[in-house]
Amino acid sequence: MYCEVCHIHLCKDCVEKHFSDSSKVHDVVPLTQYITTLNYPKCRKHPTKRCELHCEQCDIPICTKCISSRNHLGHEQIDIFQNFEVKKEVLQKDLQELEKSIYPKYQEIASAIPVQKADLGKSSQKLTTTIDRHGEVWHREIDTIIHTLKSNVEEMESKYLVVLNKQEDEITHTISEITKSIADLKKLLDSNEFSLVSAYKSRIAEFRILPTKLRVSIPNFKPQEIHTDQLIDQFGSLSASSIITEEQDYSKPPQGAKSSPPDLSLMDVPRVITAIDTEYGELLCGVTCLSDTEMWTRGDDNKMKLYNLQGELVKSVQTKSGNVPYDITVTRSGDLVYTDDKDRTVNIVKNTQVQTVISLQEWRPLGVCITSCGDLLVVMVSVYSNQTKLVWYSGSTERQSIQYDDNGGPIYSSGNYKYISENRNLDICVSDCYSRKVVVVNQTGKLRFTYTGGPSITKGSFYPYGITTDSQGRILTADSNNHRIHILDQDGHFLRYIDNCDLDCPWGLCVDTRDNLFVAKYIGEVKKIQYHI
Repeated sequence: MYCEVCHIHLCKDCVEKHFSDSSKVHDVVPLTQYITTLNYPKCRKHPTKRCELHCEQCDIPICTKCISSRNHLGHEQIDIFQNFEVKKEVLQKDLQELEKSIYPKYQEIASAIPVQKADLGKSSQKLTTTIDRHGEVWHREIDTIIHTLKSNVEEMESKYLVVLNKQEDEITHTISEITKSIADLKKLLDSNEFSLVSAYKSRIAEFRILPTKLRVSIPNFKPQEIHTDQLIDQFGSLSASSIITEEQDYSKPPQGAKSSPPDLSLMDVPRVITAIDTEYGELLCGVTCLSDTEMWTRGDDNKMKLYNLQGELVKSVQTKSGNVPYDITVTRSGDLVYTDDKDRTVNIVKNTQVQTVISLQEWRPLGVCITSCGDLLVVMVSVYSNQTKLVWYSGSTERQSIQYDDNGGPIYSSGNYKYISENRNLDICVSDCYSRKVVVVNQTGKLRFTYTGGPSITKGSFYPYGITTDSQGRILTADSNNHRIHILDQDGHFLRYIDNCDLDCPWGLCVDTRDNLFVAKYIGEVKKIQYHI
């Protein structure tokens, strides 16, 4: 029997108990009836054929002709009805998560926006009023300064006019006396009277003393150069504003609900789902998932290559500088990001066009990853000194730098080969190969723990290279020297090794949305591994 509402199989004894659940209107039908209602899909490669099987490695439905073509030789094949049931379960879980967790969260966030907009308007109006009032104070001060200067000019003019007027009156009087003396002298010269000539007293000595010549020095107004930055400092400025991105954790449903994401236990024996050969030969260094069916890779040349699960090259992109990329990652929107340690840049590929996002002067960028909020985390080493730091960028803007512990000592070693991943609890995990450890700090930059290797059965020294994290918060790192993967919990406790999947020199790591592990082996092969159930 099969319930088409709950999408579960039932035996005859369970049907009655199943109907006792009155929260749903159940529709239980015979299994054979349910199977006959399924529409088997047409084959993509052989349109005249119907697909009755599903290839687990290629993740596509296949027909009998596909099997006879030997394209899926050695791949695990299951009945398409079984695959259909698995997909139905995924659909049911997605629906439940959307209805009970994600959708309510979106509604909650959306309902807060009108309130924030209203508060923003009120705060902006209050700020504007305060600025206007302060501006009026400045205007009054400026008006006072102008009035004082003009009063000083008027006072100076009045003072100098008094002096000039006095001298003008004195000179006018003297000129009048001189004019009279000239007239008197002319009369005496024409006179023959002895008594008048004898009585003449000369004033020429008096008139020879010329009046002082006044030079009025008029002051100049020397306007000072206006320095806007100084005016801003004196007037006042706005404190820094920002929109803080707070990640909403919908992965934790309300109490009483089932946990999300579902608990994925580790398998006793991890298995290889598929192996993808690349064109890198023995120089494959990194891998990052674009989707569950395609992955970007990097090697020791200047091209980054996108492959599908069938090993087909989808496309390739050359670095802007022509240098070998140091590390790669993919943004939430599917754009490829890579670091160029020789050119000291971080770049993003949009529609095959390479754009430089970050240019550094004295630092070389190494490992890079995308945070849960879409920002960049870059671990970098100094060009001129033995220093390493981790920098959080929002676009091209540096938001945080992590370099020292609480005692002022360096958190990371000064050597190369450092890769980075953000965990779901927002911890930042760095594989520090030079110091032979994994270093984990929290989102504020405080050191949480270091991991220096697993149990004593270790064959050789622990040199971690690639690092990634899964939906359970587990940390996975590639131990290339010992040909295996270490799995830790989010607190740094060793859980197990993956050492049974022919992992010769594993280097780069990533996981897809289903937590399948992709391992870039240095010999040029990518392996897709299932390590959980």
